[in-house]
Amino acid sequence: MLISRATDVIRLLADPLRARIVDLLADGPACTCHLVEDTGARQSNISNHLRALREAGLVTAEPRGRYTYYRLDPRALDEAAHHLSDLARRAQASTDNPRECP
Repeated sequence: MLISRATDVIRLLADPLRARIVDLLADGPACTCHLVEDTGARQSNISNHLRALREAGLVTAEPRGRYTYYRLDPRALDEAAHHLSDLARRAQASTDNPRECP
């Protein structure tokens, strides 16, 4: 995984409303109206956050009749989690190995 993709996922999840949307979608697909109801946010705000999540590959859109349902793609979260775990392992392994000053 590219570092930039993991960074994008972490940056996106740093926003409380996006994190809430992702949390809600972890329980199953939902349409914008469900997310508006569950978060209390405005429809335009939810739509903007969903667009950012789609562009980052965290969410996919599925048209169903008049509505579009959004589904969380766990692969992006798995990749970001793997990247963070790798960083933690590297930091733990190098705790007693400070770099020498020139």
